[in-house]
Amino acid sequence: MIKLKINNKVVEVEEGTSVMKAAQQMGFEIPNMCWHDELEHFTSCMLCMVKDQKNGRLYPSCSVNATEGMEVVTDDQEIADSRKTALELLLSEHVGDCEGPCQVACPAHMDIPRMNRLIAAGKFDEALAVVKKDIALPAVLGRICPAPCEGACHRKTVDEPVSICLLKRIVGDHGADPIIPEVEKTGKKVAVIGAGPAGLAAAYYMQLKGIDVTLFDKNEKAGGLLRTQLSKEVLPKDVLDKEIESIIKTGVEFRGGQSIGASEFDQLKKDFDAIVLASGAITDDSEKYELKANPKGIEADKTTYQTSDEKVFAIGNVLRSSRLAVRSVGQGKEVAFSVMQFLTGQEIKGEPRLFNSRFGKMVADEFAEYLKESVEGKRRIPEQGKNAGFTREEAIAEAKRCLHCDCRAIDNCKLREYSDQYQVDQKRFKTSERRKITKQINHDLVVYESQKCIKCGICVRLTGKYKEKFGFTFIGRGFDVEIGVPFNEDLKIGLTETARKVAEGCPTGAISLKNKE
Repeated sequence: MIKLKINNKVVEVEEGTSVMKAAQQMGFEIPNMCWHDELEHFTSCMLCMVKDQKNGRLYPSCSVNATEGMEVVTDDQEIADSRKTALELLLSEHVGDCEGPCQVACPAHMDIPRMNRLIAAGKFDEALAVVKKDIALPAVLGRICPAPCEGACHRKTVDEPVSICLLKRIVGDHGADPIIPEVEKTGKKVAVIGAGPAGLAAAYYMQLKGIDVTLFDKNEKAGGLLRTQLSKEVLPKDVLDKEIESIIKTGVEFRGGQSIGASEFDQLKKDFDAIVLASGAITDDSEKYELKANPKGIEADKTTYQTSDEKVFAIGNVLRSSRLAVRSVGQGKEVAFSVMQFLTGQEIKGEPRLFNSRFGKMVADEFAEYLKESVEGKRRIPEQGKNAGFTREEAIAEAKRCLHCDCRAIDNCKLREYSDQYQVDQKRFKTSERRKITKQINHDLVVYESQKCIKCGICVRLTGKYKEKFGFTFIGRGFDVEIGVPFNEDLKIGLTETARKVAEGCPTGAISLKNKE
Protein backbone atom coordinates (compact mmCIF):
# COMPACT_ATOMS: atom_id res chain seq x y z
CA MET A 1 0.00 0.00 0.00
CA ILE A 2 1.12 3.58 -0.66
CA LYS A 3 0.07 6.90 0.81
CA LEU A 4 -0.52 10.14 -1.04
CA LYS A 5 -2.42 13.39 -0.58
CA ILE A 6 -5.36 14.40 -2.73
CA ASN A 7 -6.63 17.92 -2.08
CA ASN A 8 -4.61 17.86 1.17
CA LYS A 9 -6.34 14.69 2.38
CA VAL A 10 -4.29 11.55 2.96
CA VAL A 11 -5.41 8.42 1.12
CA GLU A 12 -3.93 4.91 1.15
CA VAL A 13 -4.27 2.82 -2.00
CA GLU A 14 -2.80 -0.28 -3.56
CA GLU A 15 0.29 0.14 -5.68
CA GLY A 16 -0.65 0.42 -9.36
CA THR A 17 -3.84 2.38 -8.68
CA SER A 18 -4.38 5.30 -11.05
CA VAL A 19 -4.68 8.80 -9.62
CA MET A 20 -8.24 8.92 -10.95
CA LYS A 21 -9.26 5.77 -9.04
CA ALA A 22 -7.49 7.01 -5.91
CA ALA A 23 -9.42 10.28 -6.12
CA GLN A 24 -12.70 8.41 -6.61
CA GLN A 25 -11.90 6.35 -3.53
CA MET A 26 -11.74 9.61 -1.57
CA GLY A 27 -15.03 10.85 -3.06
CA PHE A 28 -13.44 13.30 -5.52
CA GLU A 29 -15.07 12.86 -8.93
CA ILE A 30 -12.81 13.77 -11.84
CA PRO A 31 -14.48 14.46 -15.22
CA ASN A 32 -13.70 11.87 -17.87
CA MET A 33 -15.01 10.73 -21.24
CA CYS A 34 -12.59 8.13 -22.58
CA TRP A 35 -12.42 6.21 -19.27
CA HIS A 36 -14.34 2.94 -18.87
CA ASP A 37 -14.13 0.78 -15.77
CA GLU A 38 -13.78 -2.43 -17.78
CA LEU A 39 -10.93 -1.15 -19.92
CA GLU A 40 -7.34 0.04 -19.72
CA HIS A 41 -6.78 3.80 -19.92
CA PHE A 42 -6.66 5.38 -23.36
CA THR A 43 -5.82 9.04 -22.70
CA SER A 44 -7.64 10.76 -25.54
CA CYS A 45 -10.16 13.25 -24.15
CA MET A 46 -7.70 15.06 -21.82
CA LEU A 47 -10.60 16.00 -19.57
CA CYS A 48 -9.31 14.27 -16.44
CA MET A 49 -6.37 16.64 -15.96
CA VAL A 50 -5.14 17.18 -12.39
CA LYS A 51 -2.16 19.04 -10.96
CA ASP A 52 1.00 17.96 -9.19
CA GLN A 53 0.99 20.31 -6.19
CA LYS A 54 4.76 20.16 -5.84
CA ASN A 55 5.73 21.35 -9.31
CA GLY A 56 2.45 22.69 -10.76
CA ARG A 57 2.48 20.30 -13.72
CA LEU A 58 -0.84 19.16 -15.20
CA TYR A 59 -1.28 15.54 -16.23
CA PRO A 60 -4.12 13.11 -17.12
CA SER A 61 -5.19 11.30 -13.97
CA CYS A 62 -6.43 8.22 -15.81
CA SER A 63 -3.00 7.27 -17.10
CA VAL A 64 -0.70 8.17 -14.19
CA ASN A 65 -0.38 5.77 -11.28
CA ALA A 66 -0.34 7.02 -7.70
CA THR A 67 3.07 7.01 -6.05
CA GLU A 68 4.26 7.32 -2.46
CA GLY A 69 4.19 10.91 -1.21
CA MET A 70 2.42 12.28 -4.26
CA GLU A 71 0.38 15.47 -3.68
CA VAL A 72 -2.51 16.01 -6.08
CA VAL A 73 -4.91 18.88 -6.71
CA THR A 74 -8.06 17.85 -8.57
CA ASP A 75 -9.69 21.24 -9.10
CA ASP A 76 -8.52 24.84 -9.36
CA GLN A 77 -8.90 27.58 -11.97
CA GLU A 78 -6.01 26.39 -14.12
CA ILE A 79 -7.40 22.86 -14.17
CA ALA A 80 -10.90 24.17 -14.95
CA ASP A 81 -9.53 26.24 -17.85
CA SER A 82 -7.70 23.18 -19.18
CA ARG A 83 -10.86 21.07 -19.04
CA LYS A 84 -12.89 23.80 -20.70
CA THR A 85 -10.40 23.97 -23.56
CA ALA A 86 -10.46 20.17 -23.93
CA LEU A 87 -14.26 20.23 -24.16
CA GLU A 88 -14.24 23.04 -26.71
CA LEU A 89 -11.80 21.07 -28.86
CA LEU A 90 -14.08 18.03 -28.70
CA LEU A 91 -17.07 20.18 -29.63
CA SER A 92 -15.27 21.68 -32.60
CA GLU A 93 -15.96 18.46 -34.54
CA HIS A 94 -19.13 17.35 -32.75
CA VAL A 95 -22.16 17.80 -35.03
CA GLY A 96 -25.64 17.29 -33.62
CA ASP A 97 -28.48 18.94 -31.76
CA CYS A 98 -28.98 18.06 -28.11
CA GLU A 99 -32.55 19.35 -28.15
CA GLY A 100 -34.63 19.50 -31.30
CA PRO A 101 -34.95 23.03 -32.72
CA CYS A 102 -38.70 22.83 -32.14
CA GLN A 103 -38.10 22.45 -28.39
CA VAL A 104 -35.66 25.36 -28.39
CA ALA A 105 -38.21 27.57 -30.18
CA CYS A 106 -41.10 26.61 -27.89
CA PRO A 107 -41.55 29.36 -25.25
CA ALA A 108 -42.48 26.65 -22.74
CA HIS A 109 -39.49 24.52 -23.82
CA MET A 110 -41.69 21.44 -24.18
CA ASP A 111 -40.08 18.14 -25.24
CA ILE A 112 -41.86 17.98 -28.59
CA PRO A 113 -39.81 15.18 -30.21
CA ARG A 114 -40.55 12.82 -27.29
CA MET A 115 -44.25 13.65 -27.53
CA ASN A 116 -44.16 12.91 -31.25
CA ARG A 117 -42.52 9.52 -30.79
CA LEU A 118 -45.02 8.47 -28.16
CA ILE A 119 -47.95 9.52 -30.34
CA ALA A 120 -46.42 7.65 -33.28
CA ALA A 121 -46.37 4.56 -31.04
CA GLY A 122 -50.04 5.11 -30.12
CA LYS A 123 -49.13 6.00 -26.51
CA PHE A 124 -51.37 9.03 -26.03
CA ASP A 125 -51.48 8.90 -22.23
CA GLU A 126 -47.70 8.80 -22.00
CA ALA A 127 -47.48 11.63 -24.55
CA LEU A 128 -49.77 13.79 -22.39
CA ALA A 129 -47.55 13.16 -19.37
CA VAL A 130 -44.57 14.47 -21.38
CA VAL A 131 -46.50 17.56 -22.48
CA LYS A 132 -47.74 18.41 -18.99
CA LYS A 133 -44.23 18.49 -17.60
CA ASP A 134 -43.96 21.84 -19.38
CA ILE A 135 -47.43 22.89 -20.53
CA ALA A 136 -50.30 22.91 -18.06
CA LEU A 137 -52.99 23.64 -20.69
CA PRO A 138 -52.21 21.44 -23.73
CA ALA A 139 -55.74 21.19 -25.17
CA VAL A 140 -56.18 24.95 -24.89
CA LEU A 141 -52.83 25.83 -26.44
CA GLY A 142 -53.34 23.17 -29.11
CA ARG A 143 -56.16 25.38 -30.37
CA ILE A 144 -54.79 28.90 -30.00
CA CYS A 145 -50.97 28.75 -30.10
CA PRO A 146 -49.38 30.38 -33.22
CA ALA A 147 -46.83 27.53 -33.16
CA PRO A 148 -43.38 29.13 -33.16
CA CYS A 149 -42.10 25.56 -32.75
CA GLU A 150 -43.35 24.65 -36.22
CA GLY A 151 -41.41 27.54 -37.73
CA ALA A 152 -38.20 26.02 -36.36
CA CYS A 153 -38.99 22.40 -37.28
CA HIS A 154 -36.22 20.75 -39.37
CA ARG A 155 -38.94 18.97 -41.36
CA LYS A 156 -39.90 22.39 -42.74
CA THR A 157 -36.59 22.40 -44.62
CA VAL A 158 -37.46 19.06 -46.26
CA ASP A 159 -41.08 19.83 -47.17
CA GLU A 160 -43.49 21.05 -44.45
CA PRO A 161 -43.22 21.18 -40.65
CA VAL A 162 -44.84 18.60 -38.41
CA SER A 163 -48.30 19.71 -37.18
CA ILE A 164 -47.09 20.00 -33.60
CA CYS A 165 -49.99 22.04 -32.25
CA LEU A 166 -52.64 19.65 -33.52
CA LEU A 167 -50.70 16.75 -32.03
CA LYS A 168 -50.49 18.53 -28.68
CA ARG A 169 -54.22 19.20 -28.92
CA ILE A 170 -55.24 15.58 -29.43
CA VAL A 171 -53.25 14.31 -26.45
CA GLY A 172 -54.75 17.14 -24.37
CA ASP A 173 -58.23 16.14 -25.53
CA HIS A 174 -57.92 12.37 -25.31
CA GLY A 175 -54.93 11.51 -23.13
CA ALA A 176 -55.59 10.49 -19.54
CA ASP A 177 -54.27 12.99 -17.00
CA PRO A 178 -50.99 11.73 -15.53
CA ILE A 179 -51.14 10.37 -12.01
CA ILE A 180 -50.05 13.11 -9.63
CA PRO A 181 -47.17 11.78 -7.53
CA GLU A 182 -47.20 12.13 -3.78
CA VAL A 183 -44.85 14.92 -2.78
CA GLU A 184 -43.73 16.01 0.64
CA LYS A 185 -45.40 19.24 1.68
CA THR A 186 -43.03 22.16 2.16
CA GLY A 187 -45.28 23.85 4.73
CA LYS A 188 -45.08 27.02 2.62
CA LYS A 189 -48.00 29.02 1.24
CA VAL A 190 -48.01 31.08 -1.95
CA ALA A 191 -50.67 33.42 -3.32
CA VAL A 192 -51.12 33.71 -7.08
CA ILE A 193 -52.97 36.82 -8.24
CA GLY A 194 -54.63 36.25 -11.59
CA ALA A 195 -56.13 33.03 -12.94
CA GLY A 196 -55.26 33.45 -16.60
CA PRO A 197 -52.84 31.10 -18.40
CA ALA A 198 -49.78 32.38 -16.50
CA GLY A 199 -51.39 32.17 -13.07
CA LEU A 200 -52.98 28.78 -13.72
CA ALA A 201 -49.65 27.32 -14.84
CA ALA A 202 -47.78 28.81 -11.88
CA ALA A 203 -50.36 27.42 -9.45
CA TYR A 204 -50.19 23.97 -11.06
CA TYR A 205 -46.41 23.59 -11.00
CA MET A 206 -45.96 25.04 -7.51
CA GLN A 207 -48.66 22.75 -6.13
CA LEU A 208 -46.83 19.78 -7.68
CA LYS A 209 -43.71 20.87 -5.78
CA GLY A 210 -45.47 20.61 -2.42
CA ILE A 211 -46.36 24.30 -2.03
CA ASP A 212 -49.90 25.17 -0.90
CA VAL A 213 -51.24 27.57 -3.52
CA THR A 214 -54.22 29.91 -3.30
CA LEU A 215 -55.30 31.37 -6.64
CA PHE A 216 -57.10 34.72 -6.63
CA ASP A 217 -58.99 36.30 -9.52
CA LYS A 218 -61.37 39.24 -9.90
CA ASN A 219 -63.69 37.09 -12.01
CA GLU A 220 -65.90 34.37 -10.59
CA LYS A 221 -64.41 31.77 -12.94
CA ALA A 222 -60.78 31.09 -13.70
CA GLY A 223 -59.38 31.45 -17.20
CA GLY A 224 -58.74 35.16 -17.68
CA LEU A 225 -58.70 36.25 -21.32
CA LEU A 226 -59.00 32.62 -22.39
CA ARG A 227 -62.56 32.75 -21.09
CA THR A 228 -63.53 36.30 -21.92
CA GLN A 229 -61.82 37.08 -25.24
CA LEU A 230 -62.03 33.86 -27.26
CA SER A 231 -65.11 32.54 -29.04
CA LYS A 232 -66.50 29.12 -28.26
CA GLU A 233 -65.70 28.13 -31.86
CA VAL A 234 -62.02 28.79 -31.25
CA LEU A 235 -61.92 27.53 -27.66
CA PRO A 236 -64.96 25.58 -26.43
CA LYS A 237 -65.69 26.36 -22.79
CA ASP A 238 -65.85 22.69 -21.86
CA VAL A 239 -62.24 22.26 -23.05
CA LEU A 240 -61.11 25.21 -20.94
CA ASP A 241 -63.10 24.03 -17.91
CA LYS A 242 -61.68 20.51 -18.14
CA GLU A 243 -58.09 21.74 -18.11
CA ILE A 244 -58.71 24.21 -15.29
CA GLU A 245 -60.32 21.43 -13.27
CA SER A 246 -57.24 19.22 -13.75
CA ILE A 247 -55.19 22.06 -12.23
CA ILE A 248 -57.56 22.68 -9.32
CA LYS A 249 -57.70 18.99 -8.39
CA THR A 250 -53.97 19.02 -7.62
CA GLY A 251 -54.97 20.85 -4.44
CA VAL A 252 -54.97 24.48 -5.61
CA GLU A 253 -57.53 26.62 -3.77
CA PHE A 254 -59.36 29.01 -6.10
CA ARG A 255 -60.96 32.19 -4.79
CA GLY A 256 -62.91 33.96 -7.54
CA GLY A 257 -64.59 37.34 -7.41
CA GLN A 258 -61.78 38.92 -5.39
CA SER A 259 -60.06 42.06 -6.59
CA ILE A 260 -56.71 42.64 -4.94
CA GLY A 261 -56.10 46.29 -4.10
CA ALA A 262 -53.23 47.84 -2.18
CA SER A 263 -54.53 46.91 1.26
CA GLU A 264 -55.40 43.35 0.19
CA PHE A 265 -51.95 43.01 -1.38
CA ASP A 266 -50.25 44.10 1.84
CA GLN A 267 -52.32 41.56 3.77
CA LEU A 268 -51.36 38.77 1.33
CA LYS A 269 -47.68 39.57 1.91
CA LYS A 270 -48.28 39.01 5.61
CA ASP A 271 -50.35 35.85 5.19
CA PHE A 272 -48.29 34.11 2.50
CA ASP A 273 -44.63 33.20 2.13
CA ALA A 274 -44.47 34.54 -1.44
CA ILE A 275 -46.71 36.09 -4.08
CA VAL A 276 -46.84 35.47 -7.83
CA LEU A 277 -48.40 38.36 -9.70
CA ALA A 278 -50.07 37.21 -12.92
CA SER A 279 -52.91 39.70 -13.16
CA GLY A 280 -52.75 40.42 -16.87
CA ALA A 281 -51.94 43.63 -18.74
CA ILE A 282 -50.54 46.30 -16.44
CA THR A 283 -52.83 49.15 -15.41
CA ASP A 284 -52.09 50.69 -12.04
CA ASP A 285 -50.84 47.45 -10.49
CA SER A 286 -47.25 48.60 -10.08
CA GLU A 287 -48.30 51.79 -8.35
CA LYS A 288 -50.77 50.22 -5.95
CA TYR A 289 -48.45 47.30 -5.17
CA GLU A 290 -45.38 49.60 -4.91
CA LEU A 291 -43.31 47.59 -7.39
CA LYS A 292 -40.69 49.01 -9.72
CA ALA A 293 -42.07 49.35 -13.25
CA ASN A 294 -41.58 50.94 -16.66
CA PRO A 295 -44.13 51.98 -19.30
CA LYS A 296 -44.28 48.42 -20.67
CA GLY A 297 -44.93 46.67 -17.36
CA ILE A 298 -43.60 45.60 -14.00
CA GLU A 299 -39.84 45.09 -13.91
CA ALA A 300 -38.66 41.62 -12.99
CA ASP A 301 -35.52 39.57 -13.51
CA LYS A 302 -35.75 37.96 -16.97
CA THR A 303 -34.66 34.57 -15.67
CA THR A 304 -36.14 34.36 -12.17
CA TYR A 305 -39.11 36.76 -12.47
CA GLN A 306 -38.31 38.24 -9.05
CA THR A 307 -39.45 41.87 -8.74
CA SER A 308 -38.12 44.80 -6.71
CA ASP A 309 -39.84 43.19 -3.73
CA GLU A 310 -37.95 39.93 -3.10
CA LYS A 311 -41.14 38.23 -1.93
CA VAL A 312 -43.05 39.05 -5.14
CA PHE A 313 -42.59 37.43 -8.54
CA ALA A 314 -44.29 38.63 -11.73
CA ILE A 315 -45.16 36.71 -14.93
CA GLY A 316 -47.29 36.98 -18.03
CA ASN A 317 -48.79 40.15 -19.47
CA VAL A 318 -48.11 42.10 -16.31
CA LEU A 319 -44.48 42.20 -17.50
CA ARG A 320 -45.35 43.33 -21.00
CA SER A 321 -48.43 42.98 -23.16
CA SER A 322 -48.39 39.83 -25.31
CA ARG A 323 -50.98 37.71 -27.06
CA LEU A 324 -48.78 34.62 -26.85
CA ALA A 325 -50.46 32.43 -24.23
CA VAL A 326 -47.78 29.75 -24.54
CA ARG A 327 -45.20 32.27 -23.33
CA SER A 328 -47.32 33.01 -20.26
CA VAL A 329 -47.80 29.29 -19.59
CA GLY A 330 -44.06 28.74 -19.93
CA GLN A 331 -43.34 31.55 -17.49
CA GLY A 332 -45.79 29.98 -15.05
CA LYS A 333 -43.78 26.77 -15.11
CA GLU A 334 -40.46 28.59 -14.82
CA VAL A 335 -41.47 30.82 -11.92
CA ALA A 336 -42.33 27.71 -9.86
CA PHE A 337 -38.60 26.88 -9.79
CA SER A 338 -37.70 30.41 -8.66
CA VAL A 339 -40.33 30.47 -5.93
CA MET A 340 -39.23 27.07 -4.64
CA GLN A 341 -35.61 28.24 -4.54
CA PHE A 342 -36.66 31.39 -2.69
CA LEU A 343 -38.73 29.48 -0.14
CA THR A 344 -35.95 26.99 0.58
CA GLY A 345 -33.20 29.57 0.90
CA GLN A 346 -31.33 28.53 -2.25
CA GLU A 347 -29.74 30.84 -4.77
CA ILE A 348 -32.54 31.94 -7.07
CA LYS A 349 -31.60 30.82 -10.59
CA GLY A 350 -34.94 29.82 -12.11
CA GLU A 351 -35.50 26.69 -14.17
CA PRO A 352 -32.29 24.71 -14.79
CA ARG A 353 -31.22 24.76 -18.43
CA LEU A 354 -28.41 22.57 -19.71
CA PHE A 355 -25.89 23.32 -22.44
CA ASN A 356 -27.43 22.73 -25.85
CA SER A 357 -25.33 21.77 -28.88
CA ARG A 358 -26.78 23.04 -32.17
CA PHE A 359 -25.59 22.50 -35.71
CA GLY A 360 -27.82 25.01 -37.52
CA LYS A 361 -29.75 24.54 -40.72
CA MET A 362 -30.10 21.12 -42.30
CA VAL A 363 -28.71 20.86 -45.85
CA ALA A 364 -30.17 18.96 -48.78
CA ASP A 365 -27.59 16.16 -48.58
CA GLU A 366 -28.89 15.35 -45.09
CA PHE A 367 -32.58 15.03 -45.97
CA ALA A 368 -32.29 11.35 -46.88
CA GLU A 369 -30.34 10.61 -43.70
CA TYR A 370 -33.06 12.02 -41.47
CA LEU A 371 -35.87 10.49 -43.52
CA LYS A 372 -34.42 7.07 -42.64
CA GLU A 373 -36.19 7.47 -39.29
CA SER A 374 -39.29 9.15 -40.68
CA VAL A 375 -41.82 8.78 -43.49
CA GLU A 376 -42.21 10.53 -46.84
CA GLY A 377 -45.02 12.97 -47.49
CA LYS A 378 -46.21 16.45 -46.62
CA ARG A 379 -48.14 17.31 -43.46
CA ARG A 380 -51.61 15.92 -43.06
CA ILE A 381 -54.73 18.05 -42.88
CA PRO A 382 -57.50 16.73 -40.59
CA GLU A 383 -60.15 15.18 -42.79
CA GLN A 384 -62.92 16.87 -40.80
CA GLY A 385 -61.15 20.24 -40.91
CA LYS A 386 -58.66 21.97 -38.61
CA ASN A 387 -61.31 22.93 -36.04
CA ALA A 388 -62.22 19.26 -35.62
CA GLY A 389 -58.60 18.25 -35.11
CA PHE A 390 -56.89 14.94 -35.87
CA THR A 391 -58.36 11.52 -35.38
CA ARG A 392 -56.07 9.10 -33.55
CA GLU A 393 -55.07 7.49 -36.84
CA GLU A 394 -54.29 10.85 -38.43
CA ALA A 395 -52.26 11.90 -35.40
CA ILE A 396 -50.19 8.72 -35.45
CA ALA A 397 -49.46 9.16 -39.16
CA GLU A 398 -48.50 12.83 -38.71
CA ALA A 399 -46.30 12.13 -35.68
CA LYS A 400 -44.33 9.63 -37.74
CA ARG A 401 -43.17 12.54 -39.93
CA CYS A 402 -40.95 13.74 -37.05
CA LEU A 403 -37.30 13.43 -38.07
CA HIS A 404 -35.97 12.49 -34.62
CA CYS A 405 -33.47 15.35 -34.75
CA ASP A 406 -33.02 15.55 -30.99
CA CYS A 407 -30.31 13.41 -29.43
CA ARG A 408 -31.15 10.02 -28.00
CA ALA A 409 -28.58 10.59 -25.24
CA ILE A 410 -30.09 13.93 -24.23
CA ASP A 411 -30.50 12.82 -20.61
CA ASN A 412 -27.20 10.97 -20.16
CA CYS A 413 -24.55 12.57 -22.35
CA LYS A 414 -21.27 13.30 -20.61
CA LEU A 415 -20.28 15.82 -23.26
CA ARG A 416 -23.43 17.84 -22.61
CA GLU A 417 -23.15 17.54 -18.82
CA TYR A 418 -19.54 18.69 -18.67
CA SER A 419 -20.04 21.40 -21.31
CA ASP A 420 -22.73 22.86 -19.12
CA GLN A 421 -20.61 22.54 -15.98
CA TYR A 422 -17.64 24.36 -17.54
CA GLN A 423 -19.74 26.88 -19.52
CA VAL A 424 -18.02 26.18 -22.81
CA ASP A 425 -18.08 28.10 -26.09
CA GLN A 426 -19.03 25.55 -28.75
CA LYS A 427 -17.77 27.75 -31.60
CA ARG A 428 -14.38 28.66 -30.14
CA PHE A 429 -12.34 26.24 -32.28
CA LYS A 430 -14.64 25.84 -35.28
CA THR A 431 -12.57 26.77 -38.32
CA SER A 432 -14.14 24.88 -41.22
CA GLU A 433 -17.47 23.86 -42.69
CA ARG A 434 -19.24 21.34 -40.51
CA ARG A 435 -19.36 17.68 -41.44
CA LYS A 436 -22.60 16.43 -42.95
CA ILE A 437 -24.70 14.24 -40.69
CA THR A 438 -25.12 10.54 -41.46
CA LYS A 439 -27.17 7.89 -39.68
CA GLN A 440 -26.56 4.16 -39.68
CA ILE A 441 -29.82 2.58 -38.56
CA ASN A 442 -29.59 -0.91 -40.07
CA HIS A 443 -29.30 -2.59 -36.68
CA ASP A 444 -32.10 -3.92 -34.50
CA LEU A 445 -30.85 -2.27 -31.30
CA VAL A 446 -28.68 0.75 -32.03
CA VAL A 447 -28.19 3.81 -34.22
CA TYR A 448 -24.73 5.14 -35.09
CA GLU A 449 -24.24 8.85 -35.89
CA SER A 450 -20.51 9.19 -36.46
CA GLN A 451 -20.53 13.01 -36.51
CA LYS A 452 -21.30 12.96 -32.77
CA CYS A 453 -18.29 10.74 -32.09
CA ILE A 454 -15.39 12.19 -30.05
CA LYS A 455 -13.08 9.26 -30.89
CA CYS A 456 -12.72 8.15 -27.28
CA GLY A 457 -12.17 4.56 -28.46
CA ILE A 458 -14.47 2.96 -25.87
CA CYS A 459 -16.45 1.14 -28.59
CA VAL A 460 -13.24 -0.05 -30.26
CA ARG A 461 -11.86 -1.40 -27.01
CA LEU A 462 -15.12 -3.00 -25.87
CA THR A 463 -15.70 -4.84 -29.13
CA GLY A 464 -12.08 -6.00 -29.00
CA LYS A 465 -12.38 -7.20 -25.41
CA TYR A 466 -15.53 -9.19 -26.17
CA LYS A 467 -14.03 -10.55 -29.39
CA GLU A 468 -16.55 -9.31 -31.93
CA LYS A 469 -15.61 -10.74 -35.33
CA PHE A 470 -15.60 -7.26 -36.88
CA GLY A 471 -16.47 -4.79 -34.14
CA PHE A 472 -15.30 -1.19 -34.40
CA THR A 473 -11.89 0.16 -35.36
CA PHE A 474 -10.09 3.42 -36.12
CA ILE A 475 -10.20 4.14 -39.85
CA GLY A 476 -7.74 6.62 -41.39
CA ARG A 477 -5.03 8.63 -39.69
CA GLY A 478 -4.46 12.03 -38.11
CA PHE A 479 -7.25 14.59 -38.22
CA ASP A 480 -9.21 12.47 -40.69
CA VAL A 481 -9.49 9.41 -38.45
CA GLU A 482 -12.98 8.00 -37.99
CA ILE A 483 -14.46 5.12 -36.05
CA GLY A 484 -16.43 2.50 -37.95
CA VAL A 485 -16.82 -1.14 -38.84
CA PRO A 486 -13.79 -2.54 -40.73
CA PHE A 487 -14.00 -3.25 -44.46
CA ASN A 488 -17.14 -1.08 -44.76
CA GLU A 489 -19.27 -3.83 -43.27
CA ASP A 490 -22.79 -3.04 -42.03
CA LEU A 491 -23.39 -1.98 -38.45
CA LYS A 492 -25.38 -5.15 -37.79
CA ILE A 493 -22.33 -7.21 -38.82
CA GLY A 494 -19.97 -5.17 -36.66
CA LEU A 495 -22.06 -5.38 -33.50
CA THR A 496 -23.49 -8.85 -33.10
CA GLU A 497 -22.96 -9.38 -29.35
CA THR A 498 -21.98 -6.07 -27.82
CA ALA A 499 -24.42 -3.51 -29.25
CA ARG A 500 -26.16 -2.73 -25.96
CA LYS A 501 -22.90 -2.62 -23.99
CA VAL A 502 -21.31 -0.30 -26.55
CA ALA A 503 -24.33 2.02 -26.56
CA GLU A 504 -24.34 2.18 -22.77
CA GLY A 505 -20.60 2.89 -22.74
CA CYS A 506 -20.68 5.69 -25.32
CA PRO A 507 -20.17 9.04 -23.53
CA THR A 508 -22.10 10.95 -26.22
CA GLY A 509 -25.09 10.13 -28.42
CA ALA A 510 -22.94 8.72 -31.22
CA ILE A 511 -24.02 5.13 -30.55
CA SER A 512 -27.43 4.96 -28.91
CA LEU A 513 -30.18 2.47 -28.29
CA LYS A 514 -32.88 2.89 -30.94
CA ASN A 515 -35.99 2.82 -28.81
CA LYS A 516 -35.83 4.37 -25.36
CA GLU A 517 -39.45 5.47 -25.07
